[in-house]
Amino acid sequence: MSSLSKDLMFLIMQFCDEENLKKTAHMLEQESGYFFNMKYFEELVLDGNWDEAEKYLSSFTVAEDNKYSTKIYFEIRKQKYLEALDKHEFHTALDILKKDLKVFAQSNEELYKEMAQLLALDDLRENDSLALYGDTLTARKGLLGDLRSIIEANPLLQGKTRFPQIKKSRLRRLVNQSLNWQHVLCSRPHWQPHIDTLFTDHKCPGSDNMQAQLSSLPPSPVAVEWPRERDSSTDSLVTIRNHEALSDQGPLVVFDSLSGADPLGALAGEGRLYVDVESTEHINEEEVSQAVISTRCQASRNEPPIEFPSTVERVLDIGSSMTSMDFHPVHEALLLVGKLSGDVEIWDVAAYKKLFRREFVVKSFMDKMDKNHSISVTRVLWSLDGSLFGVAYSKNELHLYYKNGNSFEKKLEIDAHIGSVNDIAFSIANKILVVISCGDDKLIKVWGAASGAKLYTFEGHEDPVYSLCPGLKRNIHFLFSISISGEIKVWLFDNEGSRVAYCAPGSCRTRMACGNKRVFLCGTEENGESYLVEWNENEGSIVRNYQLLSKCSSTVVQFNTCLDRFLAAGDEHLIKIWDMDSDELLAVIDADGGLQASPYICFSKKGNLLAVSAVDNRIKILANDSGRRFLKEAAFDFGDSAKCVTESFGNLSVGSSPFPCQGVAGGNGTMGGEILDPMWITEPKGREETTNNMEATNVSKIVEVSRCQSMLLTSEVKTNLIRRLVYTHTGNGILALAEDGTHLLWRWAKSGEATMKCAPRLWQPRSGLLMTNDLPDKSGDVVTPCLSLSKNDSYLISSSGRVISLYNLLGFKNMRNVMPSPPAATCLLFYPPDNNIIAIGMDDSTILIYNIRVDERISKLKGHSKRISGLAFSTNLNVLISCGVDTEIVLWDSITWEKKKSTVLQISVGWMASDLSETNVELDNDQQHFLAVHETQLAIYETATLRRVKQWTIANFCTRISHATYSCDSRVVYAAMRDGILLILGAADLAPRIEIDPSSYLPPHLSCYVDPLVVAAHPHKPEQFALGLSNGGVVVIEPEESQGQWTIKNHLES
Repeated sequence: MSSLSKDLMFLIMQFCDEENLKKTAHMLEQESGYFFNMKYFEELVLDGNWDEAEKYLSSFTVAEDNKYSTKIYFEIRKQKYLEALDKHEFHTALDILKKDLKVFAQSNEELYKEMAQLLALDDLRENDSLALYGDTLTARKGLLGDLRSIIEANPLLQGKTRFPQIKKSRLRRLVNQSLNWQHVLCSRPHWQPHIDTLFTDHKCPGSDNMQAQLSSLPPSPVAVEWPRERDSSTDSLVTIRNHEALSDQGPLVVFDSLSGADPLGALAGEGRLYVDVESTEHINEEEVSQAVISTRCQASRNEPPIEFPSTVERVLDIGSSMTSMDFHPVHEALLLVGKLSGDVEIWDVAAYKKLFRREFVVKSFMDKMDKNHSISVTRVLWSLDGSLFGVAYSKNELHLYYKNGNSFEKKLEIDAHIGSVNDIAFSIANKILVVISCGDDKLIKVWGAASGAKLYTFEGHEDPVYSLCPGLKRNIHFLFSISISGEIKVWLFDNEGSRVAYCAPGSCRTRMACGNKRVFLCGTEENGESYLVEWNENEGSIVRNYQLLSKCSSTVVQFNTCLDRFLAAGDEHLIKIWDMDSDELLAVIDADGGLQASPYICFSKKGNLLAVSAVDNRIKILANDSGRRFLKEAAFDFGDSAKCVTESFGNLSVGSSPFPCQGVAGGNGTMGGEILDPMWITEPKGREETTNNMEATNVSKIVEVSRCQSMLLTSEVKTNLIRRLVYTHTGNGILALAEDGTHLLWRWAKSGEATMKCAPRLWQPRSGLLMTNDLPDKSGDVVTPCLSLSKNDSYLISSSGRVISLYNLLGFKNMRNVMPSPPAATCLLFYPPDNNIIAIGMDDSTILIYNIRVDERISKLKGHSKRISGLAFSTNLNVLISCGVDTEIVLWDSITWEKKKSTVLQISVGWMASDLSETNVELDNDQQHFLAVHETQLAIYETATLRRVKQWTIANFCTRISHATYSCDSRVVYAAMRDGILLILGAADLAPRIEIDPSSYLPPHLSCYVDPLVVAAHPHKPEQFALGLSNGGVVVIEPEESQGQWTIKNHLES
C-alpha cells in the first residue's frame, strides 16, 4: 500500500474513533497492521479478556515470530493460568496448562514442570517465587509494565504503537476543502449551495460559462454540516473561503489508489481557518468575528504536540502572590520564585517542598515607619550555570545570592537604580561574568558579578527601561534593551553607546526572547491589545505576526519559547501555543482551569516542564512524558532524588562563580526559614574518651552523594515517625513499625536479596489488609512500640501500648491478641529455641516469659525499677539480658529464670538520663559480648560477667544518640545521632571512624527537619544498614559501589 493510502487509512481510523465506531477502528488496526493500539490492548489485559487480547495481538505477531513475541504470549497465558489457580478453578487451570502453556515446554521444560506443580498447592503463594503475588488487579498491572517494555523492544511492533500526530477531524476538513474547490469550479456558484451527497462531485445548476461567472460574481463558501461531536467545543462549523483555496493551496496531489477519484478531491495543503480581512472587502465584521471564534474552537480541539508539557503533574501552594519565576538551568526540579511580598523562595517541584526562603529586610528607619511601604520582587533569574541567582526589587536594590555549602547566601546587595529595578540579565563581558540591570531611571548598568563593581552605564533611552535580553553572535556578547514606550536599542559592552535603535511594533511594555537563533517580541498596549511577533533584528522588521492574542488584556501578556520550536503565551486564563514557523494558533491549554487572566509561564531548560501561575497563590507544574518520568523518579527514587536535589545545593557547577565554595556540604541549622551552612565547617575537635582515655582517631567525612549509595523505600501508605525497624532473617525484606501502629513491609522479590540495584516493593496481600496495632484509648499516654520477628520470618509479635498482637506475615492476618494493658508491653522478643515462647518487657518494670500458643505465663521476672526497654537471649550461655530506662542491666538464667547478676550504666558527669531515655542491648556474633546503647554512650560488656570492656561517650562530640546497632559481622557499630549525623565506629575500640552528614543521604528539603530515629543492620551484608526516619520514611545506605566497603581500621594499626 502506498504512503498516501497508508495516511488515508490512519485518517479513516481517526474518523471511526471520533464517531465512536470503536470496533470498526480496531478491525482496521488489525487488518491493516499499521497501528497497534496499546491503550486498547491494555484495557483487554486489565479486564482479563485474554482471548480477545491474543486475537488482537495475533494480527501483528504470533508466538513463533521471535523471542519477544514468545515472551508476550507466555506472560499473558501464565497470568491467565495463575488467576485460575487463585480462584481454585483447577479444571480450568489444567486446561490452560495443557493447551496454552504446553507449546512453551520445549524451550523450558523445568519451568513448565514447576508451573504444573502449582496445581498441588492450596494457595499458589506457598511457592517461594509467588510469595508476593497480590490481588488480581495488582498482578495485571504488574504484567502490563512487563508487556510494555517487551512490546517496545519487539522489532515487529516498533513504530506501530504510536498514532501519527493528526489534527482532530482531519478527514472532514479535507472533504470540506474538496467541496469548496469543487464549488469554485461550478459554472454558476450559488450563495447558499446545497450538498446532498459526497458520492459525486458537487455542481451548482447553471450555464457552463464558468469564467464569465467567476469574473462577475464572487463565490460563496460551502459549509458542510457534520453530525455534532460530544465535545461542546465543536459547536462552530469550519468554513474555508474560496479565494483562499484559489490563492493559497498551490499544486494538487492525488491518492494514487483511489480509482475514479477526482484529482481535485484531495488537497495537499492545510488551508487557513481564519479570514484574511485585508483581501476580502465584502466580508463584514460579524463574519470575521465568527471566523475567529471558529478558529479558537478548532485550536481548543487540537491536541498539543506530544513533546509539549501539557499535563498538570504538580500544584504548589506558595502562600502569596508571585511576580517572577525561573527554572534552574541544570536541575529541572528547582524553581526559583519571587513574590509580591518581597520574599524569594526555591521549590523542589518534584517533592512539593520549599527548600529556601529569604525575606526582604527593610533597613531604613523611615521605610519601617511608613505603613504604606511595600517592596516586591520584579525579577528573579539564575545565572548561566546555576551557581548563583539575582533578585531585582521594586525599590532601588539588586541582590545576588551565591552557593555556599548546602545553601545560598546573599553576597552582594547593590543600590542599583533610582526607583524600581525592572529587569536583570546575566552575560559575559570581556570574559567576566556580569549581571545587568535596568530601571525607572532610564539607565542600564553592568555590574561585576564577583565584586559588585559597576563596569558600564548605558544611557540613551528617553523612557524607563522595561526589559533586557542578552545575545551572542560570532562569539560577541551584546545586549537588547526595550523601554516602556517600545524603543529597542542594541549595546556592546563598551562605552561607545547604542549601536542600533528600533521601534517595537507596539509603543508599549515589551519583552524579548530568543529561540533557534531567532528573536521574538511580545507586548501589551495600554488599551489591552497584545501582539506576538517574530522580529528581524538586522532590519528591525516583522517576520511573522502570530494570531489570536487578546485584544483586551488587563496586564502585560507573558510569553516564552520552548524546545526552539514552540511559542507559548499566558492569555485569557489559557496557555496559547504556536509553532514558530506558523502564525496560526496551534493549540490551547487550560491546565485544568484556574489560571490567572495573564498567567506567568516559565519552561525548564530541557522543555520537559512548564510552570504557570494560577489563582489562589498557586503554581501549576505541567509536564510531557519525559517530565512525568523525571518527576516520578525525583519524587520516589531516592538515588535519583539525591543526585537531582542534593547536588542542586551541594554540587552546583561553580566554574564561573567568582567565590570559592568553602566548608562542608550539609548541616541542620536554619534561620529565618532558609537552609543555612552546615553546623560543622571544619573538622571536629578531638574527643576525650572518659573511661579508657583512648585518643579520638581520624574521622573520614562522607559529604558527597557519590561517596555513598542511598535509596528511599517508597510507600503509598502514609505514616508518621518510624519507631522500630528490622530486616527479615533472610535479608530480603525490611519491616518498620510507625508511631501510629502501622507496619510497613518491603521485600526484594525479583533479586531475592536486599540490593541497591533495584528498589524493593511494599508488600500487601491481595486482601488489602494492613497490620495495624491498637493504640491506647488516652491520646496522652506514652507509647513505646515494640516488635519481634520469628526465626522463619513467618510470624510477628507487635504492640503499640495496648494489646500484644500475633500476625501471620504471609497474609497480614491477626492470629490473636494477648496481654491487654495495663501494664503495657514495652519490649518483645521471640525465644530462639521455641517460637511459641516470647519474652515480654512491661511498663511496670517486670518481664514475662509467655507461651503464646497456649496463652500461658511461664514465669514473671522482677529486678528493674522502671519500664523495660531492651531484651536479648544468648542460647550459647543460656541467659537472658534485660535493661530498662533505669540504666540497669540484669542477667537472668534462661532455664531457671533466676537473676544471676546486674550492673548499672555509668552516666557521664553533666549528662542526665531522662525518664524517656531507653537502653538497648544487642549480642555480638559469638554471644560472648553485647552492645549497650544509651542516648549518652555506647558500651560493650562481657555477657557472662557484665564487666564493661569498652565505652564511648558523646562528651562534647555531638548531640545525643538516637539508636545504634552492630553490623552483622560485629566489626562495626552504626550509630544515628539526633542531629542527623551518622557515625560508623570500630567495634574493636568503639572509636568513630566514619562520619556521614545528613546531606549525603537526605535531600536538602529533608535534611533540615528529618532525623533518623532507629538503625537496622542487614543480617548478611556487613556494609548495608537502614534508617527509620522521623517523617515516616526508610532509607537504605551502603558505601559506593566502587568502594565496596566502609574503610575501618583499628587506630593502633593506623
